[in-house]
Amino acid sequence: MTGQSMVMPEVVAVLMPPNTAPLFACTPPRAAPGVAVRKKYMQAQMDIGPGRINGWVESMRASSPTHAKAAAVLAAGAGAVDGERAAWMVRHPSALSKFDQIVAASKGKKIVMFLDYDGTLSPIVDDPDAAFMSDTMRRAVRSVAKHFPTAIVSGRCRDKVFEFVKLAELYYAGSHGMDIKSPAKASRHNEAKAKGVLFQPASKFLPMIEQSWSTLAGIVKGELEEYPKLKLTQGRKVLEIRPTIKWDKGKALEFLLESLGFADCTDVLPVYIGDDRSDEDAFKVLQKRGHGGVGIVVSKYPKDTHASYSLQEPAEVMEFLLRLVEWERLSRAQARPKCW
Repeated sequence: MTGQSMVMPEVVAVLMPPNTAPLFACTPPRAAPGVAVRKKYMQAQMDIGPGRINGWVESMRASSPTHAKAAAVLAAGAGAVDGERAAWMVRHPSALSKFDQIVAASKGKKIVMFLDYDGTLSPIVDDPDAAFMSDTMRRAVRSVAKHFPTAIVSGRCRDKVFEFVKLAELYYAGSHGMDIKSPAKASRHNEAKAKGVLFQPASKFLPMIEQSWSTLAGIVKGELEEYPKLKLTQGRKVLEIRPTIKWDKGKALEFLLESLGFADCTDVLPVYIGDDRSDEDAFKVLQKRGHGGVGIVVSKYPKDTHASYSLQEPAEVMEFLLRLVEWERLSRAQARPKCW
């Protein structure tokens, strides 16, 4: 998630800029999934009292994935949880164990890779500013990009995620796809009709978000005056305010395919890997796509998802990427004519 942050006992209020214009600093996304609060909370001219703020806190505590998992384990017991995990894996098998099945679906098609950042290429950490991807992961992503068109689709602002990834040959879609930019140089993966991209569909909302930020900042600061032992910082729980335009990671995926010249191609197989609730919009697009697509959710725990396959953690994501690169190399080697 992106924006500026304000902290109460267990809640951060985050306003998300739809692009990377320097109206205010980019704040990294959640250290664990948060709760999105839409425009309805900005109505009535931000008439927010202590009662409503406390209500938000309690609501977020109850909906916290960590809280829910712990409660489920205590209520059901380890055996029931193991059974739930096994049943979930049947519906969403490991992308590693089903690797041959996935690449078989790409026969005669060009693979296009879409990757979330936090929880997918880097681990979820307590300090979002320390969510660094390893050099090994960076090499894996660079190798993938040599063989397949590759995009990073993140909740972070575009500039921030680029600071972490540091690979200029990729497409970047920041702020949940509201800020999209293509590589500075033309890619050999692009079709002839592909075009350069700098797309920010929600830029007109920046003045409104800046104004709301000031109002909300004043409200939270006022509340904290009664708690001198608390300070403003970043945290796990977030309230996210976004423009009400119909744009998400699924729309970003469709836009990137069009920008690459693949929108109406039947010989393209998009592969999207992500761990966040916001990635579900992209999984839904792939699920409905008539020409096929592969959604892979990254999670150690069973959860509702539209993804077809699963991976448990970034280490498995890296293994999958490296296997994909090796498979592509072997496929090309076998396709070369042999000299006798």
